[in-house]
Amino acid sequence: MMKTYDILYLLVEILLVILKITYYICENIYTTIVPPKKKSVTGEIVLITGAAHGIGKELAIGYASLGATVVCWDINEENNNKTLNDIKNMGRTSVYAYRCNVANREEVFKVAEKVKKEIGDVTILINNAGIGFAKSFLNHSLDEIERITNINLTGHYWTLKAFLPSMIEKNHGHVVALSSVAGLVGSPYGTIYCPSKVAIKGLMEAISEELRVLSHGKSSVKFTTIYPSLVLTGLVKKPKIRFPWLMRGYKPQEAASLIIDAQRRNYENITLPWFWLPIIKIIRILPDNAIKYIMDFIGIGVYPDD
Repeated sequence: MMKTYDILYLLVEILLVILKITYYICENIYTTIVPPKKKSVTGEIVLITGAAHGIGKELAIGYASLGATVVCWDINEENNNKTLNDIKNMGRTSVYAYRCNVANREEVFKVAEKVKKEIGDVTILINNAGIGFAKSFLNHSLDEIERITNINLTGHYWTLKAFLPSMIEKNHGHVVALSSVAGLVGSPYGTIYCPSKVAIKGLMEAISEELRVLSHGKSSVKFTTIYPSLVLTGLVKKPKIRFPWLMRGYKPQEAASLIIDAQRRNYENITLPWFWLPIIKIIRILPDNAIKYIMDFIGIGVYPDD
């Protein structure tokens, strides 16, 4: 049986937990109303995967304009060099471009070593590269399944292995990963894409918590996961939207600006638009059939490409 002292100690611990939870709720409300100040990225070495077009290209331009050294990675060498030249035409010279297939483990480590020798240790890693096809599961080829999984998810492991150790060693750095609203709610024709984005959420949560525990709460390395809805990059060819105001399409430049803002404010999770995250958290406490009814009513998704 528990002694009186042990019971009292447990009650004090429970009270402390309640007080801390209350404090963190109030803190979250406060930071929603009064956002944290943006940290400077001047002089940081920012590596962006998938920088040849879309969000990745706009991220590269955005960070370069803020005084960061930008490293562009993409498998499309020609368009990646166009991003490089566009930034140089802005008068920014601290920009570099490397051809790299993030799905290829050996290539990632090889190019990463080249970056370290020629530029230095990456301090902000943005895992942006991603692809997707709106198809039913049975219509997906085996190659498509493998390709989507390797680029959207496995590539994150290789870049983290390549660049996270130096961040931990210096106790300075930031990892940003692009998931998707489709990584919070599964949808038809996303049987490969959705799981790859769900896994990014799990990976970022796990590695952030692991580093917090291993460092006894002293780690200064930050992690930010972004969940965009519809960004007009051409990835989603046939969007299904009943209420456009709920899922308005973002231009890549708009999305990039919001992502940079989230990273500079050290947000851990943010959806684009912002209100989707609290809405989905609330919806998740409902019965499964209620969730399905709500999703049918909202009518958000994609039509198949095939």
